[in-house]
Amino acid sequence: MIWLIIFCEVGFWIFLFGGLFVRYIIKLPKLGSSLLLCVPLLDVILLVATAYDLRSGTTAEFAHGLAAAYLGFTLVFGHGVVKWADNYFAYKYNGQNKPHEKYGWTYTKYEWGQWFKGILACCIASVILYLAIIFVNNEIKTEALKDWMYILPSLMFFWFLFGPLWYTIFQKTKPQITSE
Repeated sequence: MIWLIIFCEVGFWIFLFGGLFVRYIIKLPKLGSSLLLCVPLLDVILLVATAYDLRSGTTAEFAHGLAAAYLGFTLVFGHGVVKWADNYFAYKYNGQNKPHEKYGWTYTKYEWGQWFKGILACCIASVILYLAIIFVNNEIKTEALKDWMYILPSLMFFWFLFGPLWYTIFQKTKPQITSE
């Protein structure tokens, strides 16, 4: 299962950069968009494979919970990553405006927004985990999935400390340009 998660993560970046390469470097925007549309298919493959693996009687492992977390986070953050990369490629290879960098309270608000999106991703992952537990209907075989109900809040706690709270106290400042 862990290899499938790695395959999906690597596939995500291959389809993302492949689609952008085809769109902006080779100048075939429709084919590039088609490659970008393959990114969500990886999530479907992972979901189906995980469900099949659990339904076939496999005892849930850490990787099965990781698959649920991966799905939750890609559902919430995947589109934003694609949009960010698309904007960067458009700037670098298509002469469009440079993506705007954030500083001060603007960046702090951005960090809080990302953290709240992380909460949403954890909620989605928790629902997937809960449905998997119901789907398998065997308390002993789903113990590793229940462990994720503690892992996800812990992850969000540390993200809170070193993300939005940190940048609320120590705001990101614009680098000073020095002339020599």
